[in-house]
Amino acid sequence: MTEDREASIQSGIIIIDKPPGPTSHEVAAWVRDILGVRTGQGGTLDPMVSGILIVMLGKAAKIAEHLLAHDKEYICLLKLHGDVAEDEIREVISSFCGRIYQRPPRRSAVKRALRIRTIYAIEVLDIEGRLVLFRVRCEAGTYIRTLCVHIGLALGVRGQMVELRRTLSGGFGEADAHTLHELADAKAAADDGDPEPLKQMILPVERAVADLPSITVRSSAVDAICRGAQLAGAGVLSCTTFAKGDTVALMTGAGECIGLGTARIPSEKCVPGKHGFVARPQSILMEPGRYPRGWKKKSRIK
Repeated sequence: MTEDREASIQSGIIIIDKPPGPTSHEVAAWVRDILGVRTGQGGTLDPMVSGILIVMLGKAAKIAEHLLAHDKEYICLLKLHGDVAEDEIREVISSFCGRIYQRPPRRSAVKRALRIRTIYAIEVLDIEGRLVLFRVRCEAGTYIRTLCVHIGLALGVRGQMVELRRTLSGGFGEADAHTLHELADAKAAADDGDPEPLKQMILPVERAVADLPSITVRSSAVDAICRGAQLAGAGVLSCTTFAKGDTVALMTGAGECIGLGTARIPSEKCVPGKHGFVARPQSILMEPGRYPRGWKKKSRIK
């Protein structure tokens, strides 16, 4: 296996189609064992839930907080405990679009404090007797099991979630996903001299930060940022729109992700070449030395 191939396996993202049964942590551990690299997972799924699980490889785990904040989409099967007219079911479910109050279920590992989450879209796909199939796109941290309970209460018959599948997390969907068996086969092929199937599965970190506002950094400033320096206007080539305090992707002119940073000023005040700090490094992915040093150490006064 070439040096470039080894480097790409050490950092990247793979989208696993999690089966019902194992926990998300177990799936991430299996990916670790298959590839032989450190892993993390973005967006925990309950054991009975299937679908999109983002597994981060190596240094990509540093952007876990960003991935956890991705909007999600699910297909859910709800079972009502009584008979309700289809028109009423559709009307009540559609009323849950928007901001809703939720309290995490008792089995949740987080504090059961009342919280507000946003349902961006909700659509009934099919109704068969007391079974209701619907699609929901929602803010990260929304509890679909709790949503099903609330829908049942609103209909006056109670209800419960019986099946759930995540079909989208951020910009990653089912078309990007692979089973654990497919991953194991691809790794075996790579070990036998055919790295292409595995190469197609492992996505670059740049895919995961494509939804973030970005700052393009001059080549001469990249190495300093990799070593923890703050980004000043002199090191900026261009930027997209962002507000002060936003998380931004720090990118090279070649489109490589240096890491994430926190904007110290809004984008309208970010003038390339101007003095003053623009962003503070937050999670740096690129190793120092990848780009030539464009700064000099101050000589000591003798």
